Amino acid sequence: MLRINNRKRKEDGSKVTIVITILILLGSFLFSYNYIEEKKTLVYDFKTDKEEQEEEIKPDEAIEKKEEPVEEVKQDSSQKSVKTYAPTYDYIGYLEIPKISLKRGFVSIDSKYNNVERNIYIVNGSNYPDTENGNFIIAGHSGTGWKAFFKNLYKLNVGDEAIVTYNGVKYTYRIANIYNQKKTGSVGIYRDYNKKTLTLITCTKDSKDAQTIYIAYIESETNI
Repeated sequence: MLRINNRKRKEDGSKVTIVITILILLGSFLFSYNYIEEKKTLVYDFKTDKEEQEEEIKPDEAIEKKEEPVEEVKQDSSQKSVKTYAPTYDYIGYLEIPKISLKRGFVSIDSKYNNVERNIYIVNGSNYPDTENGNFIIAGHSGTGWKAFFKNLYKLNVGDEAIVTYNGVKYTYRIANIYNQKKTGSVGIYRDYNKKTLTLITCTKDSKDAQTIYIAYIESETNI
């Protein structure tokens, strides 16, 4: 009888051990499964958030385009992609109008960058500021946009100052006359031919068919 009880106890003990082992394995499995699912969820959430952010923040929509144009650089054999850069203009001088906080460089009259789409434009037929009694004529866009360099010229009045720095000399001009003309494909410039002149030309504010001409005469020349 004792021998039977011992055997039964051993069998019961074995059953308990098996049950405990199964429970431990089942618990480990559930823990591992939950852990893996949790990590998968985190990865999925991170990926989803990243995709949503990339979808929401599109460079062309969220970032304003740079004011300077870009040019293509020829691809080198060691490069994998073509890069772009903002061109470095070889400015030969600067136009400055303190009242409207304008300071803009200008290139030589024969430069390919001498046009209103890229810079303030030295009009053909102009004289450089060092020409005796010459007329330095500059045109520029008004309105809005990165190339509207003359957008605030409408704020100028007779008596306001304009400065041109060229070839080591600072030329200070004073505005003497402002008038409008219809756009006809040409501009009538009315000035004193016995005075060194700076002429500024741009579209008239709030008008589609007029242009404004600013006539300024030399006041002083200073070596710098």
